[in-house]
Amino acid sequence: MNPCVLLIEDNEANRYLATFLLRQMGCTVEHAANGRDGLVLAERLHPALIVLDIQMPEMDGYEVATRLRAEPTTAKIPILVVTSYAMSGDRERAMALGVDDYLEKPFAPDEFTTRVRRLLTPPAP
Repeated sequence: MNPCVLLIEDNEANRYLATFLLRQMGCTVEHAANGRDGLVLAERLHPALIVLDIQMPEMDGYEVATRLRAEPTTAKIPILVVTSYAMSGDRERAMALGVDDYLEKPFAPDEFTTRVRRLLTPPAP
């Protein structure tokens, strides 16, 4: 079965690229264009991975990550932050919220797929 990835991203061009790369990897991709919709979908879908933008309308990625980690049903879903909102300290702030990885845009496609694979691969026992 193909892993389901929830992509929470408001920029259409970024959604297109990430969706293309994820589908090339064999993933099923669901989209949310803002943080509020992303939270609803995460609860409903229980995806294998969440790819999360930081700067979005209605609710930013920091708040989304905080709420995902606070809910028992979504607390353990891996989160890959992919953002162009990269100021000094942003990576540390995101990691402190419990996200699993952080990637700045623009990114190399092979770097994105490497990180996604790593997060989709369960750790060895």
